[in-house]
Amino acid sequence: MSRKTKKIVILGATGSIGENTMKVLRKHRHRIELMGVACNRSHEKLAEICEEFEVPNAAIYDEKAYLEANASGNFENRYLYQGMDGLIQLAILEEADIVLIAIVGTLGLRPALAAVDQGKDLALASKEIFVMAGKFFTAAVEKAGVKLLPVDSEHNAIFQCIDGEEKRTIERIILTASGGIFRDRPLDTFDTITPEEAVCHPNWSMGKKITVDSATMANKGLEVIEAHWLFGLPSQKIIVRIHPTSIIHSLVEFIDGSILAQLSPPSMTFAIQHALLHPDRFERTEPSLNFEEKLSLDLAPPDFGRYPCLRLAYDSLETGGVGPTIFNAANEIGVAAFLKKKIGFLEIPKIIEKTLEACKTHEPESLDEVLEADQQARHTATQLLDTFSC
Repeated sequence: MSRKTKKIVILGATGSIGENTMKVLRKHRHRIELMGVACNRSHEKLAEICEEFEVPNAAIYDEKAYLEANASGNFENRYLYQGMDGLIQLAILEEADIVLIAIVGTLGLRPALAAVDQGKDLALASKEIFVMAGKFFTAAVEKAGVKLLPVDSEHNAIFQCIDGEEKRTIERIILTASGGIFRDRPLDTFDTITPEEAVCHPNWSMGKKITVDSATMANKGLEVIEAHWLFGLPSQKIIVRIHPTSIIHSLVEFIDGSILAQLSPPSMTFAIQHALLHPDRFERTEPSLNFEEKLSLDLAPPDFGRYPCLRLAYDSLETGGVGPTIFNAANEIGVAAFLKKKIGFLEIPKIIEKTLEACKTHEPESLDEVLEADQQARHTATQLLDTFSC
């Protein structure tokens, strides 16, 4: 068992993943040293993190927020970087052992690739990186020979279940999903769903965008695509099951019929701690399951009529090429418009479907082609908003 202190950088330190990571750091201060933190706009919160953990390096993506932070005096005696270049500077810090990518959306792609190029291990919570650039990202990781440790609870669970197993022995993997806040809501009332209702999750504490994605199960669709690239399995071997209590985080079925599952309470600290301290195991950050109480382990197939975004994610993966990139881009545009009350909840999958129909799918030969497809899909989805505006 290694006793070396892990030196880490967190990109996305002020979001929900970052908050849970701080809980892990407080528990394991003598095992994890925080070398750099980055945020988009929340510079005051970032300054508090720097103060508490004596972090020498920080970066702020948003220019206005950076200028405010620079003038505040809260980052004196620290290196403060700005913009995409700043994120990359942190990602390639010479003293860092592992970089946690917890940036929502696609902003984490370039810093992640830069970290891999410099031989840094990655703890990855940004599924959009795989969705957009899985082909190129997995190739870069393989070439560099670095560790890629999934932080999403579902993928971290699979990683734990297959650790030491041969790929040929895997029959299929089962991703679990809570079903979101509208799991039991009558379908004929979906046209009245408001953003205020959609940003409440029954089990998890997450950001607004990802909570809406949970309600539509677009998030689970992105996880299916991520699992395809992480574990090298076709879509037919990746299934989703509704599990309301979020205790089973994923299951793996092997060719001999055995099924392994990873269980823990619905808190991200368990997956984060595993990723950051792997291959070692230490004391838990939060209490685990209480087997003195009744635990529900119910699993059920999802209804694609209730969750059309999940079906569209599978369709985009089976289409291949830049299909998943188009799916992700259209979903981001649709969710943002819904949160601003420009479209209704039911229009999110319609935006995705029409964008997938309108944009040509091809096999990209470079990352630039992927980024171009992403921008084209966003442009197309934005134009389609006028068709569905409330």
